[in-house]
Amino acid sequence: MEKKLSKRMWFNFILFGFMGQIAWNIENMYFNTFLYNSVYAGASQVAVDGSISVMSAISKMVALSAATAVITTFIMGTLSDKMKKRKLFISLGYIAWGVVTAAFGFISKENIAAILGSSADEIRVLSVAVWTVIIMDCVMTFMGSTSNDSVFNAWVTDVTNPSNRPKVETVFAILPVAAMGVVMGIGSFAQTGAISYKAFFLALGAFVVLCGVIGLFTLEDPEFKAPQEEKSSSYWSDLFYGFRPSVIKENSGLYLTLIASALYAIAVQVFFPYMLIYIQYVVVPASEGTNLMSASSLIPIIIALVLLVAGVVFLMKLANKNKAKAYIIGTICFCVGLTGLGFAKGLVQVIVAAAPTVIGYAVLMIQLAASVRDFTPQGKAGLFQGIRMIFNVLLPMVIGPKLGEIASVSSNTTYMDEFGVAQICPTSNMFIYAAVVAVLVLVPIAILTKKGFLKNNAEVSE
Repeated sequence: MEKKLSKRMWFNFILFGFMGQIAWNIENMYFNTFLYNSVYAGASQVAVDGSISVMSAISKMVALSAATAVITTFIMGTLSDKMKKRKLFISLGYIAWGVVTAAFGFISKENIAAILGSSADEIRVLSVAVWTVIIMDCVMTFMGSTSNDSVFNAWVTDVTNPSNRPKVETVFAILPVAAMGVVMGIGSFAQTGAISYKAFFLALGAFVVLCGVIGLFTLEDPEFKAPQEEKSSSYWSDLFYGFRPSVIKENSGLYLTLIASALYAIAVQVFFPYMLIYIQYVVVPASEGTNLMSASSLIPIIIALVLLVAGVVFLMKLANKNKAKAYIIGTICFCVGLTGLGFAKGLVQVIVAAAPTVIGYAVLMIQLAASVRDFTPQGKAGLFQGIRMIFNVLLPMVIGPKLGEIASVSSNTTYMDEFGVAQICPTSNMFIYAAVVAVLVLVPIAILTKKGFLKNNAEVSE
C-alpha cells in the first residue's frame, strides 16, 4: 500500500524543490550567458585574446562548481546525519544561497576596475572579472549543495518510501521544467538587455531567501532510524562510509544505478551549459524569416508536443510494470532525439528533434532518481549523498562540458559581436557527442536487469 504524504510535506517538497531548481537554473544556465553577454561584452579583441576564452571559462566554472558541490555534500550531508538537524541546514542554507545569488548583480568589469585601480590594464580587469564569477559560483554552490543537494535530498529520502517515491520524483521532474520556464522567462529580458543582470539576480535571489525563511516555520526534522551500532560511529568514519569495498558490494544495485546516472548526466552536461548560447547565436539567426504560425511550421511542432506528453505518460506507466523496458525505451528516445538535434537546422527542426530528447531525458531522470533513493539504505541517506554527487555532479560536470567544448572548438564556428570581437560559438556537434555517451547508459541497465534489481514498485515496497 502507498503511504500517504501530508499536505504540509507536499508543500515543502514543492516549495524547496521548486526554489532549489530556480537557483540551480540560474547557475547552470544564466551564469554562462552572464559571462558571454555581460562580462565579456565590450571587451576588446586584445583583452579577449589575452585572457581566458569564454568557452574555456564556462567549462572551468562548471567543473570547479561540481568539485565544490561534491566536497560540500560529503562534509555537510554527513554532518547533518550526525547532528540530526536537517531543518536548520535546509532553511539557513537557502537563505545564504539566495544572498550569494543576489550578490552576482554587483559583479562587473567596471566594479572590478574600480577595485584594482587605474594601473590595471584591460586584460587583467577581464581576467579578474571572469575568475570572480567562477569563485563566486563556487561559493554559491557551497550554499546550494549544503541546503539542497545534501540535506534536502537526504530529508526527502528520510520521509518517503519506495511506494510513494515515484510520485514524488515525478513532481520533482516537473519542477525543473517549471523553474526553467520561470527563469528563462525572466532571464530572456536580461539576456537581451531589456533588464539588467543586476535586477535579474537580485529578484530571484530574494525569492530563494524568502523560501529559506518560510522553511523555518514549515519544515520538521524526520525520525532517524539508523541501526544502533551505526549511531556510535565517528564523523570521519561516516565521511568515507560509501567508499568501503564491503559497502559497495552490499549495495551493488545502488552503485550500478549511480553509474547509469553518471553516464546519463554526462550526456546532458555535454550540451546543457551551452544550450542557451547555442539557441541565441546559432538557432535563432538561422531561423530568421521563419513563420512559426504557418501550417508547414505549426503542424510538426504540434505533433512533436503531443508525442512528447504521450511518450512521457506512457513510459511512466510502463515503469510501474516493467522498469527495465522503460529504461531501455527512454534511453533510445534520448539518443534518437540527440542525434536529431545534431542534424537539425532552424528552430522548427530543433523543436521537433527536442521532443524525443525530452521524453528520454524526463523518464531517465525520474526513474534514476527514484531508483537511487530505493537502493539507499534506510537511515543512512546523508552518508550516501556525497557518493551520489560524485556520480551525478562531479563526473558529469567535469567530463560533459569539456566534451561540449571540444565538439564546438573543433568546428571552429565563430560570430562577430557588436564590438567587432570574434567569439567561439557552441555547435550542433555537441549533441552527437552527447548521443554517443548516452548509448552507454544501456550497459549498467542491462546488468541491473540481469541481476533482477529492476523490480516494479509493488515488489520493491514489500
